[in-house]
Amino acid sequence: MATVFDLIRHGEPQGGSRYRGHGIDDPLTDNGWRQMWSAVGADRQWDRVVTSPMARCREFAAALARERDLPVGYEDRLKEVGFGWWEGKRRDEVRALDPDGYEAFYADPVHSRPAGAEPLEQFCRRVSGALYELAERHADEHLLLVTHAGVVRAAVSHALQAPLINLYRIRVGSAQMTRLRCDERGLALDFVNGCRPSLD
Repeated sequence: MATVFDLIRHGEPQGGSRYRGHGIDDPLTDNGWRQMWSAVGADRQWDRVVTSPMARCREFAAALARERDLPVGYEDRLKEVGFGWWEGKRRDEVRALDPDGYEAFYADPVHSRPAGAEPLEQFCRRVSGALYELAERHADEHLLLVTHAGVVRAAVSHALQAPLINLYRIRVGSAQMTRLRCDERGLALDFVNGCRPSLD
């Protein structure tokens, strides 16, 4: 008996490419909405939807739940990691303002956090805690989690027991699906950035 999690990263948000933690709450663009509807298709079946409270996730989750007549829940622990003073800035802006800090972050994101950023270990604990609680509460169900790239990375890293220093080596595309399942042995990874509709 296993709880199956399909984690989908939100589609393209308004405001262009920039660091969005949980301090920036941009909604989806029209293209972002199209990406999400295309990703979920017509043949996927879930028992419920659980979403990050951020607008770029919750608005689509609510629309999908209405269309599929599914229960929808909001889970604060599925929001993106906080990026501190990087919030709202583009990569080139951060690189220009703090080139050493930028390089240090991608070399060691555990110990080289932007000022005011959420500690990475704390972030990953809140994500894994949410997943285990959801698995216990919804045993043997298939859940769609509408969330963020960082949350997907944290979940995959936890399932694989990978060192957090490698977290940003996991690429997560917009509106891409990642599947995990949780049973008596813990979390296991089925696929990343996939689009398979079956449970096989």
